[in-house]
Amino acid sequence: MGRADARRGQGRGARRAGRSGGIRGLFTWRKLLGTFFGFCLLAMGVFVALYVYVDVPEANATAKKQSNVYKYSDGSLLARTGEVNREIVDLAEVPKEVQHAFVAAENKTFYQDRGVDLKGTARGLFNTLSGKGKQGGSTITQQYVKNYYLTQDPTVSRKLKELVISLKVDQKMGKEDILAGYMNTAYYGRGASGIQAAAQAYYGVDAKDLDLSQGAYLASLLQAPSQYDWAVASKTGKKLVTERWGYTLDNMVEKGWLDSSERAGMKFTRPQDPKAAPGMEGQTGYLVEAANQELARQGVSEEARVAGGWTITLNIDKKRQKELEKAVDRQLESKLDRDGNKIDATVQAGATSVDPKNGEVVALYGGVSATEHWVSNATRRDYQPASTFKPLVLASALENGAQTQDGRQIGLDTVYDGTSRRPVVGSDIPFKPQNEDDRSYGDISVQRAMDRSVNSVFAQMVVDVTPPVVKQTALDLGMPDKGFPAVPSITLGTMNASTWDMAGVFATLDNHGRKVTPHIIKSAEHRDRVAQPVDGTGGQAISRKTADTVTRALTGVVDNGSGHEADTTAYDAAGKTGTSENNKAAWFAGYTPELSTVVALYGEAKDGGKQVTLTGTASSGRANGGGFPAKIWADYTLAALDGGSTGTFDLEDVERGESGVTQEPTTAPPTSEAPEETEPPETESPTQSPTEPPVTESPTTEPPPTQTTPPTPTGPTTDPTDPVDPVEPPEDRPGRGDDSLLGQ
Repeated sequence: MGRADARRGQGRGARRAGRSGGIRGLFTWRKLLGTFFGFCLLAMGVFVALYVYVDVPEANATAKKQSNVYKYSDGSLLARTGEVNREIVDLAEVPKEVQHAFVAAENKTFYQDRGVDLKGTARGLFNTLSGKGKQGGSTITQQYVKNYYLTQDPTVSRKLKELVISLKVDQKMGKEDILAGYMNTAYYGRGASGIQAAAQAYYGVDAKDLDLSQGAYLASLLQAPSQYDWAVASKTGKKLVTERWGYTLDNMVEKGWLDSSERAGMKFTRPQDPKAAPGMEGQTGYLVEAANQELARQGVSEEARVAGGWTITLNIDKKRQKELEKAVDRQLESKLDRDGNKIDATVQAGATSVDPKNGEVVALYGGVSATEHWVSNATRRDYQPASTFKPLVLASALENGAQTQDGRQIGLDTVYDGTSRRPVVGSDIPFKPQNEDDRSYGDISVQRAMDRSVNSVFAQMVVDVTPPVVKQTALDLGMPDKGFPAVPSITLGTMNASTWDMAGVFATLDNHGRKVTPHIIKSAEHRDRVAQPVDGTGGQAISRKTADTVTRALTGVVDNGSGHEADTTAYDAAGKTGTSENNKAAWFAGYTPELSTVVALYGEAKDGGKQVTLTGTASSGRANGGGFPAKIWADYTLAALDGGSTGTFDLEDVERGESGVTQEPTTAPPTSEAPEETEPPETESPTQSPTEPPVTESPTTEPPPTQTTPPTPTGPTTDPTDPVDPVEPPEDRPGRGDDSLLGQ
């Protein structure tokens, strides 16, 4: 038994020794080192392969998106548009000390490193693999690469790509370009991407105006935007961001970018409370759309605009814009019952105000709200300007030295026959317009005919000048060639135009005949280009004498005629009223030496498209040009001129013309005896029928043969059921509203 036990013991010892020797032989230091170096070589090989395989990609779609910024003329924010609230700025626009604050907060060695932090990357990989979420410790270059080229996905493959691309980017790009890219792509909270949007969101200033304390806060914010936003941060969050703010400044002292004594005296600058981004409600949408349309006319494609990055400063004067909105509210909207009155529900107001010296659109009213009625009533061209066209007829007569059928020079004192429904003489196209209320004036001067908007006088004047010549003068003054036949009926303003168009036309008269082109954009700038602004003034559209004579005539309309609602001693004013056929539109176009403003009311069915009558607006009868539009104009103009102006029209010369009589007869009946206002049936129209013979567009030197046998009247009949405007005009002035319902 003893020997057997001994043999068994020896066997067990041999087996233990064999096992022990085998393990030690497998895990020797030499083998471990070999394995380690082999792994390193494999990793290096993989990295080299990745470096060769992975190219620097195109920027991701989000990184390239920017908002467009629209500003008032004083630089204050009007609106931002676009999916991403970002406005890319050059690094040179960011103060140097703010740049240093970002480097001090995020990556002190940025200017010396090769674009990567291996320790931080390893830590990030470990966090990702262990399920601890997003990594930390990346360099500014790595964060820029992640934001600009890659995604925010916390994956190993994305992290490895980030490492490789960062090395390549650091080799290809300068440090300043990388820093600019980082600051412009980082997300700062409050919906702000990029330093410019962040500066506005947190401090209400542009990036170029940030001070060091503000910049240090924004740099600190990047670590945890939602947690560190002062407006919503907890006590702990405020404490942490304040400490990080101090840490950033201390690092700047360490790097020699900030003097220690200055650092000691610095105080934390509290951010402002968040503000809702301006939307498209109210007048904002109309202003933005008008600017976009002008950009398109200046060669900026919709694709280029929608891509973002534009800073568009408008000519809109913030104060005058608000005053125009208030004037519409006071003089019109406060008197309407849009919910309870079917007529009131159809009323649309539009207005454009232009500086006649340079064409700048300083105020614009497009409607009740761009989110409720998107079509801008300021720029739409589907309504007729009615008798606001009559001054252009006179301008054409004066500019072309036109004469009456009996050879008298046309001027303000020239006498015409003001009989209602009088057939025009000298036209191959028959036309017999009705005056307001079918009222006849007998012999009347051009000045008094303008005051009272006598249709028969200006219809004959169009024939005396010839319709093609009148049309050409109108086009020269800025009227659009839209629905504009060269026929006698154009005297009633039967073409199409907008308040924007007419404000430019009257601004040209105001500017002594020098062409004025309304434009809403002061500047439109992009990092890659600048849009060419509109030249608001051009050469002489008509002579100064012609323009000044028309202005003299239109001051009479305000002083003694249908535009008396605009009459005041607070400023010098000229203007013309207009009410289109069936009272579908009512206009007042007027100007002072400082402003040319046109206000219009349109009747538009609630379902859109169809034009309807304004009669019965605010339960006050016919809504003519001398009523609501003139009152809005006067209210706005007084406020826009800060209560008044001492400016005068400075009229050098006026064409009086040849009257043809020793003394002008006064055959018109007193205003108080005027017949009831009437309205023609919907089916009648003062425009020419399709069977009219074509009219040559070239001016004629000889008047057509005199028409001896007038045709049967073609004008519309009257409807005695139309309500009467109850407001009585002043002594020796026409009724409240210049026109019949025939486009006058």
